[in-house]
Amino acid sequence: MASLRFKMVKEAFQKRPYELETPAERPSEFFAKYVFNKQKMFKYLPLNVYNKMIDVIENGAPLDRAIADEVAKGMKAWATELGATHCTHWFQPLTEGTAEKHDSFLEHDWKGGMIEDFGGKELVQQEPDASSFPSGGIRSTFEARGYSAWDPSSPVFVIGDTLMIPTVFVSYTGEALDYKVPLKKALAAVNKAGTAVAKLFNPEVKKVTANLGWEQEYFLIDEDLFAARPDLLLTGRTLMGHNSAKNQQMEDHYFGSIPERVAAFMRDLEIQALELGIPCKTRHNEVAPNQFEIAPIFEECNLAVDHNMLLMSLMKKIARKHGFRCLLHEKPFDGVNGSGKHNNWSLTTDTGILLHAPGKDAESTLRFATFIVETLMGVYKHNGLLKASIMSATNAHRLGANEAPPAIISSFLGSSLTNLLDHIEKNDTEDILKMSGKKGYKLDIPQIPELIIDNTDRNRTSPFAFTGNRFEFRAVGSEANCASAMIALNTAVAEALTNFKTRVDALIEGGKNKETAILEVLREDIKTCKPIHFDGNGYSDEWQAEAAKRGLDCEKSCPIIFDNYLSESSIKMFHDMKVMEKNELEARNEIKWETYTKKIQIEARVFGDLATNHIIPMATKYQSSLIDNVTKLQAIFPAEEAKKLSANNIDLIKRIAEHNNFISENVIKLVNARKVANKIESEREKAIAYHDTVEPIMFAVRYHIDKLEEIVEDEMWSLPKYREMLFIR
Repeated sequence: MASLRFKMVKEAFQKRPYELETPAERPSEFFAKYVFNKQKMFKYLPLNVYNKMIDVIENGAPLDRAIADEVAKGMKAWATELGATHCTHWFQPLTEGTAEKHDSFLEHDWKGGMIEDFGGKELVQQEPDASSFPSGGIRSTFEARGYSAWDPSSPVFVIGDTLMIPTVFVSYTGEALDYKVPLKKALAAVNKAGTAVAKLFNPEVKKVTANLGWEQEYFLIDEDLFAARPDLLLTGRTLMGHNSAKNQQMEDHYFGSIPERVAAFMRDLEIQALELGIPCKTRHNEVAPNQFEIAPIFEECNLAVDHNMLLMSLMKKIARKHGFRCLLHEKPFDGVNGSGKHNNWSLTTDTGILLHAPGKDAESTLRFATFIVETLMGVYKHNGLLKASIMSATNAHRLGANEAPPAIISSFLGSSLTNLLDHIEKNDTEDILKMSGKKGYKLDIPQIPELIIDNTDRNRTSPFAFTGNRFEFRAVGSEANCASAMIALNTAVAEALTNFKTRVDALIEGGKNKETAILEVLREDIKTCKPIHFDGNGYSDEWQAEAAKRGLDCEKSCPIIFDNYLSESSIKMFHDMKVMEKNELEARNEIKWETYTKKIQIEARVFGDLATNHIIPMATKYQSSLIDNVTKLQAIFPAEEAKKLSANNIDLIKRIAEHNNFISENVIKLVNARKVANKIESEREKAIAYHDTVEPIMFAVRYHIDKLEEIVEDEMWSLPKYREMLFIR
């Protein structure tokens, strides 16, 4: 077995890059090649249908089903020219992935033959089996009917021979069974509330759009080594493994030269992503070895979420073509950085960016401060909910480590913005204009041009940091659906903006002028949301204590954190903003608790199997060879001399026995803890039991397994080690 490991490691280090066919066109020329965008619609749709579709996409007009047949006809003509023979409704059920059921274009011609046909009915809706997807009790197993419905705001695209139609997914009784329905409702809520507030400063504003720019981190590992690690294969992370002598201490991987094989993968990924309309912009090495990042240009939030889900699917597929496996788990390797998906969030109007640093007039400064403060109000009031929106069994391993923000939501603002809010709070009206935009900074080197300095620094320990003209929600996990965080954030901000407008209107009706009313409410909110503002070190013990004093949610247990979805304030917010009802929230929490339990359950079963069938036998085999050596030494040398010569081996024999005994005894405890937890009927209580009684046993046993990896002869150890998996050549 060990010789097979050495063979796989050698072959992994000898692999050459996959040969790519370089497109003849520039990226701008093949961008969105396989997307039915406005340009394609103009070509393939009648002008009146095209105009109606543009009104739907850009202005949120209701879709007229009467034009569906014409749209479907144009789509089919375009798709078949690209070789499409099938279509599917592509949706995002509550499984953290995407789903699709392919139907061919074939229909009877009623003359004994077949024709390719695709009509408005097939475009607008399908009927997937709702009982086969998580519903949290909303649908019984025997109640199978559910509907997927076309989302025209996200363009259709072609992959291979299939026309992919982005859709929402709802139950027969109307409840959302996906991420897209509540996301679109949250975006509608922030548009309505944001537009009402923006009109206080500019009556010409017609809509407010939430934008998202995600930064997708990931690991690559050689496919053969991946296949030799059952824990990676079945759980997405290594459940055991001693740290490599060298991992990320030298910080030489970050922004370093991209390995040749990885560069080939990245290029292939970017080409296919660009062809599907995903505006890839950035690629680089991340901090941990074998860790990388890809990031796009900002897009409207709903489309950005779709593109991220599509990209994750592409990454996994393309990685295999290059002899890799793409790992999206938040913490696949212990002791090195995990992976996040920083969600850069901003609000814009049809007239400009709402969170852009203000100019030199009081009105733009006041507008800027209003949207900043009301965002902070939403984050402060619902900090526990925002934490729940990014929490999972996998992300829990990453949060609070040295590469990720802690599991306490706070916001970094920087000194410039902090000073502005202080001046507003203290009514220093003459100083309100002192916050400026970016400034120049000259280095004392003649050849280097003037640097443009942002008005805020960065704080990598802040989960929700202001970074110039946007907030960066850094706590989102790498394999998560961005929609979860975006639903909570946009709804919370919508509620805060709605509340702000109501109070301002009341003061204006009471006789105060608009500016005075805005400032008065703003000062109240600046004082109220101060506890969420923290510019210091989020990793410090002092902050943990201070956060508790401030009343922020400091809970660390993942299953208990989910309770925030069912708090009175969360239920009221989602209801008032018309995003989700209580029964939908209850159903989603049932799914979250059940998913948490299943993930830890699978990990525990894999862990017990590896410990029993790999680790203990390997260690025992090496122990036997040591015992044989000691016996032979005692047979050859005099007793005293043999004792000295075999002392080290005897010590190793004892240490192996101690580690083996601990592992064996605690694997039995692990099995029993699972059995006890499995009998609990409540999904919440079962998840808590797995968190409190099952996970700690695995953590304790891992220490002893990793110690055995240090002791056992390398040739006998059958599992690929960190030093072999983490360095792509």
